[in-house]
Amino acid sequence: MLTRPSHPVTDPTIAPAGLPDPLAFEDGRLVRTADDWPARRAELLALFEQHVYGRTPSATPAVAFEVVEASADACEGRATRKQVVARIGNSGLEVDLLLYLPNQRQGPAPLFLGLNFYGNHTVTLDPAVRLPRSWVPEIGAGAANSHCASQAARGASVAAWPIEEILARGYGVATLYCGDLDPDYDDGFADGIHPLFYSPGQTRPADDEWGTIGAWAWGLSRAMDYIASDADCDAARVAVMGHSRLGKTALWAGAQDERFALVISNNSGCGGAALSRRRMGETLRAINERFPHWFCRHFWAYNDREDALPIDQHQLLALAAPRPVYVASAEDDAWADPTGEYVSARLASPVYALLGHVGLPGASMPGINQPLMGRIGYHLRSGGHAVTPYDWRQFIAFADLHLTPRR
Repeated sequence: MLTRPSHPVTDPTIAPAGLPDPLAFEDGRLVRTADDWPARRAELLALFEQHVYGRTPSATPAVAFEVVEASADACEGRATRKQVVARIGNSGLEVDLLLYLPNQRQGPAPLFLGLNFYGNHTVTLDPAVRLPRSWVPEIGAGAANSHCASQAARGASVAAWPIEEILARGYGVATLYCGDLDPDYDDGFADGIHPLFYSPGQTRPADDEWGTIGAWAWGLSRAMDYIASDADCDAARVAVMGHSRLGKTALWAGAQDERFALVISNNSGCGGAALSRRRMGETLRAINERFPHWFCRHFWAYNDREDALPIDQHQLLALAAPRPVYVASAEDDAWADPTGEYVSARLASPVYALLGHVGLPGASMPGINQPLMGRIGYHLRSGGHAVTPYDWRQFIAFADLHLTPRR
C-alpha cells in the first residue's frame, strides 16, 4: 500500500510557513493512498476555479473545424503544413490553428501545442501562413497597423518557436493565436469568446467566472479536440506548452483537461508556477491591477492577503499528476521569482510520490543550466524572460523521456 510521503522542503527562507498541503483535504483529513487522490484533486480544482481562474462554462457551443489549407512540401519538404479554422457556434468568431507535422515519421505524430502572442504568421517565415483577422498588439514599427496584422510581423517570433529543430526530433508543432480567443487587454470582456456564454442580460463574467486566462485555456482544449480528430496526430502524446502569461494558461489547461499528456510552464511566475505567498517579484496586487482581465474577480480579494488564499501554486502543479510537468525559470527573471517556481515544483513532488513516481529529483535548487528531470522537470536557465532554444532543447529531452516519439 502506498503511504503519504513526507514534506520535502522545510527551509522557511524559501518556503513560507503555512503553505496549504496538497495531500490534506480541506476538512483536515490526510490523503494517505493513491485511491484518495482523485477526491482531493477534484477539491483542489474547484478551489482554483473559485478563487483564481474562475469557472469555465460547462456548456460549449458547437465548434466546427475546417482544414482550409494543407501542403506536404512545407519546410523544404520536411513537413506537412495544415491550417485549420475553428468556427465557434453561429457567432462568426473564427480561430486559426496552424500545424507542422514531420513527414519522416512512423504513424501519427506527437505534438507540442501552445498559444502564441501575436499571430500564427509570427512564429514562422512561411509566406503561406494566414494572417489573423482579429485584434493584435503592436510589436514594432510597421508590424501592425491600428492593431491589424500585417506582413511586417511575419517571422517576428521565430526565435521562440524553433520549428525545424522540433520537427527534426520527431515532434509536430501546433499553435494558435491567443487573441483569436480573447484579446489581451481589458476590453470589459465585450470581445472574444466570453459573450458567447453570457446569460440573458449579462455583460461580463460573474466574480467567480473565468477571465482571459480561462478563455485561452478553453481554446487549448478546443485545439485538442481537433488534434483528436486528425489521424496524422497522436492525441495520446500532446504536450501543452506556454511562456509567461501563456505559461499560466498552459498550467491551467493541463489541470482542467487530462487529455494533455505533458504540461510545460516557461517563466510563468505569479499565477503560474511561482508561489503566491512568497510575495517575490510580481505580487497578486501588481498582477491584478496591471492585468485586470486575466483572472476571476475573486482573485482580487487576496491582493496584499496572499496568506488568506486557500490554495497556492504548488497545488496547481500537482493537478497535473501523475502526468509529467516541466517548470522552466530564468536567472535574470526576478519578476517571475525563479526560486518560487522551483519550490513550487519541489512541493508538488509528494503527490507524484504517492502515485508511484519520482517527482523532482535532487534535494536542492540546481545550478544555472543544470536541468533536473524526474516526473517533474525543472531548470534555471541563464538569461532573462524569454523562451529560448535552450529551453526547447530541455522540453524536447523531457518529452523524449515521457512521450517516446516513434522515429
